[in-house]
Amino acid sequence: MERAEYERLRWRCIRRALLELDIALTRFLDEQFDQLNAEQQQVFAELADMEDHDLWYLISGQAECEDSRYAPIVALLRKS
Repeated sequence: MERAEYERLRWRCIRRALLELDIALTRFLDEQFDQLNAEQQQVFAELADMEDHDLWYLISGQAECEDSRYAPIVALLRKS
């Protein structure tokens, strides 16, 4: 991922309506994002585009992740 794309993604992670989501996404971005391959990074970016409450329900375990593409990244977010 190019630097400009990364910075836009970082902005989307920081500027969330839910503080808990802001913290979870930013922490993951800082600590684990660079360990993901290009496809996984794209999936994380797609997750970052989700509506706050829907994404929070996935990350917090209040909802099951039914999309097999998202499941590995959601699992990592739940651990972090």
